[in-house]
Amino acid sequence: MTEPFEDDRDDGGLEAFAQATRVAEALLFASATPLTAEELAHSIPSGIDIGQVLERLTELYAARGVNLRQVAGGFAFRTAPDLSYLLAAEAEPPRKLSRAALEVLSIIAYHQPVTRAEIEEIRGVATAKGTLDILLEAGWVRLRGRRRSPGRPVTFGTTPGFLDHFGLDRIDDLPGLEELKGSGFIEGRLTRDLAVPVPDDDPDLRADEDPLGDLFSPLDDGDGGPHGAGG
Repeated sequence: MTEPFEDDRDDGGLEAFAQATRVAEALLFASATPLTAEELAHSIPSGIDIGQVLERLTELYAARGVNLRQVAGGFAFRTAPDLSYLLAAEAEPPRKLSRAALEVLSIIAYHQPVTRAEIEEIRGVATAKGTLDILLEAGWVRLRGRRRSPGRPVTFGTTPGFLDHFGLDRIDDLPGLEELKGSGFIEGRLTRDLAVPVPDDDPDLRADEDPLGDLFSPLDDGDGGPHGAGG
């Protein structure tokens, strides 16, 4: 691949590109969350192609202890895969999710926006409120809006934090049904004819969703009252 510096830029252009690369590098290291190309472009010298800057950084860090990766719709430095074991002892212990939580998370990811009652219909069992609370507290699931149906039940969707944690750039990078079964995200309790839809985490409300409004009002599941506890 041709190096970005080896082109027809004059010395001033090379200096501007080098400075843009340094700026982007500093911003990426300092950010706790992935940054989009658009966010980075606002801070580099005008006239510099942010795509080339990111390509240059990707090349520079390809063989280093950290790599530049595309995650959650943006870019971030992450430990090189072959060295991740070195940091395992220092890293925060991974959050342990129950089988029920894994099922609920996968259903939300693929079927969003989805209500609690719809989750239970897919799973075939009641879902404890605590299960959803765990996913909300983890930052992987968010309240989207309220369904335009009796009881105005809350709809759930995934977050950029979900993509980042699972190393995904976009929601449609999620695995297919067989991969989900193999990884334990989907268990035998789900119906045999379950179809995995094309996931879509567009943050805009759908035609059948209203804004959340007052979060302190009772959250109904669409059947006139809360469900009983379940898995």
